[in-house]
Amino acid sequence: MYILLRMNARGKKQIIESSHTVVESVRKVFKIVCAEGQFNELYNYEETKKLLGILPSTKKALVIIKAKVLVGFNFEKMKWEVDEINKKIKLIEFPEAEILSIETDYKYYNMEENIFDMFSRDDLSKIQQNGKKQVEIAALNSDLSKMAAEQMRTFLPEILQSNKWTLEDSYKITTLKKESA
Repeated sequence: MYILLRMNARGKKQIIESSHTVVESVRKVFKIVCAEGQFNELYNYEETKKLLGILPSTKKALVIIKAKVLVGFNFEKMKWEVDEINKKIKLIEFPEAEILSIETDYKYYNMEENIFDMFSRDDLSKIQQNGKKQVEIAALNSDLSKMAAEQMRTFLPEILQSNKWTLEDSYKITTLKKESA
């Protein structure tokens, strides 16, 4: 895809943009989202260096991170036994609820830098990685995994019962482990 905007009659700037998308991989998965959380993270970044070993130089940024976190189950990790005669499915191993996706949007506010100490691409990348990690920790410590497990404990037996099957050992449907900040 190419977008080309030319100079207008008044000599305004010319913008040329191009984009090429390459599909890296496609594969089948069996994951079910059972809970969604919306998070707003206020991330404050401040770095002070001494220029020439004497003068302090500080760069700061306030970033608001809006994130949507999806929690659910990866069925590829599930193990079960099927009793077709009695129409029963016994859970042998059921995966923990896990974060399946974190979609983030970053808005930078109050960026302060000086000519001798400006934000680099690495700085901005580090700010985004650290901010996203804080959202992940908040999601892990929220009730999303508990909500996902409750949803699955309700959903799976209902699906099976609608086909006259029963589920054994549904207690194995568990939440993910909490993480400390």
